[in-house]
Amino acid sequence: MNRPLQKTFVYILLAIAAALVLYPIFYTFSATFMTPDEASAYPPRFLPSGFYVGSILAVFQLVPIGKFITNSLVVSLLIMIGQLMTSSMAAYAFANIRFKGKAFIFSLFMATMMIPWEVTIIPNYLTVKKWDWLDSLQGLTVPFLATAFGTFLLRQFFLQLPKELFEAARIDGCGHIRIFFRIVLPLGRPALATLAVYAFLNAWNMYLWPLLITNSEEMRTAQIGIAMLQFEELTVWNLVLAGVTIVLLPSLLLLVLGLKQLVRGLTAGAVKG
Repeated sequence: MNRPLQKTFVYILLAIAAALVLYPIFYTFSATFMTPDEASAYPPRFLPSGFYVGSILAVFQLVPIGKFITNSLVVSLLIMIGQLMTSSMAAYAFANIRFKGKAFIFSLFMATMMIPWEVTIIPNYLTVKKWDWLDSLQGLTVPFLATAFGTFLLRQFFLQLPKELFEAARIDGCGHIRIFFRIVLPLGRPALATLAVYAFLNAWNMYLWPLLITNSEEMRTAQIGIAMLQFEELTVWNLVLAGVTIVLLPSLLLLVLGLKQLVRGLTAGAVKG
């Protein structure tokens, strides 16, 4: 098989894979603007006949989706900021400070990545309940303010920073705090942006934990709000998909705006020279 034919075959496979990945998103947006009759038609329609916005208006009437989105936004931002703070400080310590047992402690950090979230959900729930944090902002955010993945990601990036910068800073009399804020954080923006996008999207898409610890509509998040659009008697799918579209837009917007930094952060150090 010659090289042009090989490239064509690869591009065809990539196009098919991209179509399979993008089709659910495309159909979600398409079904949002379908009428109830079009959404329930068989065989399913691919495109709406018009620009029907009744489903979107119905979502805002049936559930307080605006309040849910605001709750998700606040929770996601707090978790993102918390992870950036704790992970950056821990990563700097593991990368640039010598202390006894550093390798062992870092190994413990990495070992926590092997533990599934479902294993820790019961202890976390009992802890939050004992502290009277059920149905509260603290209960939604505090268990996620630290992450081993973020520490590992930032540590690997900080290790690639030129050692000459740190040596020059120490000669000028800089301590660890000044080096951290004046050198490491500005140079680590690609990795920090990567962690910010990753942490925000993970927090935005949480479902099980908010469902477990929240009871009132005042603290429900957007993912719970979508589930409230499904009724026992009847499920109107274009209504559900309209809710999905409303909740999906902020995360898609963040991904589009942060894609460049996300790619830079994930590929940092992959190519030398």
